[in-house]
Amino acid sequence: MDYPPEPWDLRGHGYVSLWLVPAGVVPSLPPGVRPVTLFGRAVVATAFVDYLPGGLLPYHELLAAVAVRQGGRFGLTITDIWVDSPASREGGRELWGIPKELAEFAVRHEPSFTGGATADGALLAEARVGGLSPGLKLPFPVRGTVLQALRGAVAQTPVRAAGTVHLGVGTWRVGGALGWLRGRRPFLTVAARDFTMRFGPRRR
Repeated sequence: MDYPPEPWDLRGHGYVSLWLVPAGVVPSLPPGVRPVTLFGRAVVATAFVDYLPGGLLPYHELLAAVAVRQGGRFGLTITDIWVDSPASREGGRELWGIPKELAEFAVRHEPSFTGGATADGALLAEARVGGLSPGLKLPFPVRGTVLQALRGAVAQTPVRAAGTVHLGVGTWRVGGALGWLRGRRPFLTVAARDFTMRFGPRRR
């Protein structure tokens, strides 16, 4: 399978919800990486992303990521992720250690966002995001680091994104591998419309 070399320059729409969950239910993390906790609860982000034509690859994505630290370094570890592009799946695994799997997606952005993802006919997640506030254009790119296990080490991959952010109201229904979030509710939801993002290159 051919996939583009890093970095990946992407654009699209993303819908992100933040959760607080007991640290003990978080899936396994790379060696030496620990969840960031608040009163014993880990900070988790879930997202539906629609990567649009005009970026390096157009595809859909569903993910769950945990806010983590490795010593004094803070970042995110993606624990669960699905896409509908075989090239994205293989590139994510080989370049950065991101455990992408394939799924089927149905998304609609207007009048409010609705998204769903299934694998082999079984529900992974459904989300609705509405009540969006007026957009706030970020005055500078948001930067972060993704920490993943890759070939016996912890890969550190920088991410930079810019766009317009809207506060919203999000509801989720999860199943399958995301069952560790079942019965919980996000405390914050934002929509990033017409964002641009550069993923990579990996530092090591």
